[in-house]
Amino acid sequence: MFKKLLTRTLVTAMVAATASTAFAADATNWPTRPIQVVVPAGAGGDTDFNARTMAKYFSQITGKSMVVTNMGGGGGTIAVSHVQGSNPDGNTIFFGHTGQLVVNEVAGLADYSYDVLDIACIAAVDKGAVFVSSKASGIKDVKDLVDKAKAAPGTVVYGTEMGGFSHLQGLMFEKLAGVKLKFVDSGSAAEKVTSLLGGRADLGAISFGVVQDYVAKGDMVAIAQPNAERNALLGEIKTFREQGVDMVMDKPYIIAFPKGTDPAIVAKMSSIMKQITEKPEYAQDLEKAYKQPVSFHGTAEALEILKQTRQNYMQYKDVLRQSGK
Repeated sequence: MFKKLLTRTLVTAMVAATASTAFAADATNWPTRPIQVVVPAGAGGDTDFNARTMAKYFSQITGKSMVVTNMGGGGGTIAVSHVQGSNPDGNTIFFGHTGQLVVNEVAGLADYSYDVLDIACIAAVDKGAVFVSSKASGIKDVKDLVDKAKAAPGTVVYGTEMGGFSHLQGLMFEKLAGVKLKFVDSGSAAEKVTSLLGGRADLGAISFGVVQDYVAKGDMVAIAQPNAERNALLGEIKTFREQGVDMVMDKPYIIAFPKGTDPAIVAKMSSIMKQITEKPEYAQDLEKAYKQPVSFHGTAEALEILKQTRQNYMQYKDVLRQSGK
């Protein structure tokens, strides 16, 4: 009986070892087929652009294609839920930003945070965002904005997506500048532009690439960039810090897999993304489209950044959640 038990034990161990070796081999050979990239936004925006640019160079490096699937709706919750429920075989990837994986939780739109998925890396960081004012508002810089908001609290109209990333940007500015704005839900980036041009909004936070032509023509004024230091690609636009308001708010783009994905696959994706960021053509694509410099943070650093970001944003939890009621 002992010999039979020993035989069964050895056979079980051999099968397990063989399966483990095969799994490791799969991870080493990954990708072996086209990868679905789930983007929690519609086609044509900054998140979609970053995902598709990554996909282009991923194919060049690996020889395997990425199929970008735009899955908007629910502020990104639909896309996250889809990836969360997908097979953790490395063939489904989430590509989004802190709006979906941090702000949604802070705003009470989701009962999960970034750790619901296996984070591979921060593939890029949007440093091309600016605060712009409408021509009709007469606001030329941060001093003008603060003076006007303090003189008549609650009258400067800030166009935003209520409960979203740009809403949090406005709340952060309010707190740090000691002012009170009037928040109005102006919808998507395109709708926000329309509101600014039509004088229905005085102020908005948006990617510079979207509004640069309007700024050049004088229809809008880019009053500040919320970066720690000037993004040189934005020209002479000053930071908030340079103008007396200590406001810094980046928007990292995150690559993540369903929970339980082989760590070797997660690590390999991070490595491939790093290779992509080292390509000069990639840098040129980012600059041309969104005035966005190249950024990359590996898994460990990405997790620390997301942790600190979540802690920082949580101080605005009550205000964000109240706005959604």
